[in-house]
Amino acid sequence: MSMIKIDMNSPEFIAEMEKTIKFTDKVNKQFGWVYNPQEEVKEGVQMGLARNKMMYNKRFCPCFMVDATGKKPKSVDDRICPCKPAIEKEIPETGSCHCGIFVTPEFAAAKRIEMGMEEVAHTHSRGLTKEEAQMLVNSSELDGDEMASLIEARELGMIDFKLVDVREHMEWQMGHIKGADKLIPTSSFFGSLDEAKLGKDKNIILYCHVGSRSAHCAKILTDSGFTKIGNLTHGIVSYGGEIQR
Repeated sequence: MSMIKIDMNSPEFIAEMEKTIKFTDKVNKQFGWVYNPQEEVKEGVQMGLARNKMMYNKRFCPCFMVDATGKKPKSVDDRICPCKPAIEKEIPETGSCHCGIFVTPEFAAAKRIEMGMEEVAHTHSRGLTKEEAQMLVNSSELDGDEMASLIEARELGMIDFKLVDVREHMEWQMGHIKGADKLIPTSSFFGSLDEAKLGKDKNIILYCHVGSRSAHCAKILTDSGFTKIGNLTHGIVSYGGEIQR
């Protein structure tokens, strides 16, 4: 299955995006939720929902796998927005749905405070020693700051790894981590894997929007005999480094 590309500037996509925004507005009103104050999270999920509606005719959660092999595409995790796990478990327990678009008003207020604090935390660079960089690049799970430090260490020639984006082509166009080496979309992961020519004994780090699809793809690679796979645990939304648009 080749990579599916949707033109974000096409009249069809713009019209679908407008419908999706009305849809997510309505969901918030229905459940008493609000949008995540992180604008890029909100917009990224809305665009993913619009894309899935165009590709599969259903607003499947963009952070989960879609099985499009049969006549009727279905979400592997049974996730159609607003999904049952978000309504029954995630938002009542954590204040946020898995994709991060819908949150409680309390969660949003805390996030706004945290975002003010985060700017201070990210104003200094955390340089790694060569030994620290080599240990960190072998981690199976990485946070946003660790990812930024590894990219910096790679630029200095301390370590080597491939950074692979497993989101869809449109998400990549919207913005990807500066330094990402390849795009292998989850929707065509098996088909694109051979073309990507990733070494089975090389360090490979995967990322997606919030970490679900990349965790799934990491398992596929590990099961296929790849030995050094890392995952950006909370996805591109947790990354404070440079984004290329």
